[in-house]
Amino acid sequence: MEHKKLILVGGGGHCKSVINVAESAGFQILGILDVPENVGNKVLDYSIVGTDNQIPDYVNDAVFIVTVGHIKDAALRIKLHQKIVDAGGKLATIIASTAHVSKYAQIGEGSVIMHQVVVNADAIIGRGCIINTFANIEHDASIGNYCHISTGAMINGNCVVGKETFFGSQSVMVNGIEITSGCVIGAGSLVLKNITQKGIYSGNPATLKIKLQ
Repeated sequence: MEHKKLILVGGGGHCKSVINVAESAGFQILGILDVPENVGNKVLDYSIVGTDNQIPDYVNDAVFIVTVGHIKDAALRIKLHQKIVDAGGKLATIIASTAHVSKYAQIGEGSVIMHQVVVNADAIIGRGCIINTFANIEHDASIGNYCHISTGAMINGNCVVGKETFFGSQSVMVNGIEITSGCVIGAGSLVLKNITQKGIYSGNPATLKIKLQ
């Protein structure tokens, strides 16, 4: 059985959503690690007990989940994940009590599956992902490491989302489409064809707005 004592790393708005999910999944939250100026404050019912430099203090007592959000890029989330691993810590995988995750799906460590999400058969979710409220990941879809699939988004069957991509609220990928790594897909976009150039895309159909390096 998975270790149910949990330390959250990051004390912003996304942390509040993860608290709700973790409570529903039966985790006991021991505290939150955040920036020095916030130590002693609370997020909902839980205290900020230290900074990420204190990760090693908890590796024998709890598992960890990174609760920093991801909109423009996943760099900070990746850095914090690596800090946990380097300290010998274990990353939790958290699935909300109201989510439906097929027993035939795969969910990577450090990922959070929020309330009312559906992950269908043979879908693969990478490590460190945020699958946000009401998102739908259909059969045989693949979500790369450190992606954020935002609220109400629809990833249809056999789609591939490259690592570190942000996929905006209520955006849709039609069946069998691929998105390269590191993209940002704006809210309400419709992705009708493969995206091979890293960049910021939006619209119906989604088109390139800004190239990214």
